[in-house]
Amino acid sequence: MSTHKQDIYKALETLTAPGEGKSLVANNNVKNVVVFGDEVVVDVSISNPTLQAKKKIETEISKAIREQVSEKLQVKVNVSTIAAEKKPDPVQEKKLPGIQNIIAIASGKGGVGKSTITANTAVSLSKMGFKVGILDADVYGPSMHLMFDVAQEKPISVQEDGRSKMKPVENYGVKILSLGFFTNPNEAVIWRGPMASKALNQMIFDAAWGTLDFLLIDLPPGTGDIHLSIVQALPITGAVVVSTPQNIALADAKKGVAMFQQKNINVPVLGIVENMSYFSPEELPNNKYYIFGQDGAKNLSQDIEAAFLGEVPLVQGIRESGDVGRPVALQENTLLETAFSSLTKNMLSELLKRNKDLPETEVVKITTMSGCSR
Repeated sequence: MSTHKQDIYKALETLTAPGEGKSLVANNNVKNVVVFGDEVVVDVSISNPTLQAKKKIETEISKAIREQVSEKLQVKVNVSTIAAEKKPDPVQEKKLPGIQNIIAIASGKGGVGKSTITANTAVSLSKMGFKVGILDADVYGPSMHLMFDVAQEKPISVQEDGRSKMKPVENYGVKILSLGFFTNPNEAVIWRGPMASKALNQMIFDAAWGTLDFLLIDLPPGTGDIHLSIVQALPITGAVVVSTPQNIALADAKKGVAMFQQKNINVPVLGIVENMSYFSPEELPNNKYYIFGQDGAKNLSQDIEAAFLGEVPLVQGIRESGDVGRPVALQENTLLETAFSSLTKNMLSELLKRNKDLPETEVVKITTMSGCSR
């Protein structure tokens, strides 16, 4: 008795690939059937890549054909895996509705006062009437909850568009989300890059930010996984790089600038801020002592053809204000308030030029930062 292909297909209609629901035939798992005398060759493709799934479907096909068609048939089954359609990372396709400008505050080196600049810039923007938020992306050393005197607060859960989201903590007119709200202050955060990136994505996309004119992102020092995760997750409008005047800090600041200027990243650098520029004693307020060198960041801005946004002096009051959770920019009509107000206005001026002359920044679709120094 000759064997016909339709007999084989009829037998295959009784089988289902592991986890796929429909029969092999209905689900188009059967790619080819060849009958040559007593020999039958069946080519099937399934989505489950495990060896166990492949062996199971191979055994079931051989058994079904012999039982339903003929025991004399020699059955060979070739099982391949369906290549899963590669979908783009959903994070890379998201935007934060209601947020107009996303500014990354970065530094190549730790300890240059990047978080202090972020906090006081946010307060200055708020005093100008803008709606402002801060995402504390320094997951290993969060500080915004301390600088805004909200260390004892916790983001509450709210319903938005049918989803449960975190409501940022707010103080001094600035909305804040920081990993500091969720970790024990006496324990170190010991996470690999993927874990830190996941936590950041939750603070970005599972947050009820509402309408903001500015979201400032306080990045950790250096040029690593967190930085790449941020530029892959969000279309950064522009970056501000903070440095102190000495050469060793400037060398690291150059790396921070280079990261944003990478061809595959291409985030506009709005300008350079020089922190701890000089020291003026209270008893000699007109004297300036350039402890860490003079005009280092200003010279760097000229070298990279970026704007010099301003300088902030080395003053004990800035440190004290940060320690007690009341940014010094909250003061009125002081030299320090004027310094932060001035650099914030300069940043806004550069942002207006950037938004007028350049297209919107796109999220980065790369997985490595080749050529960018760590």
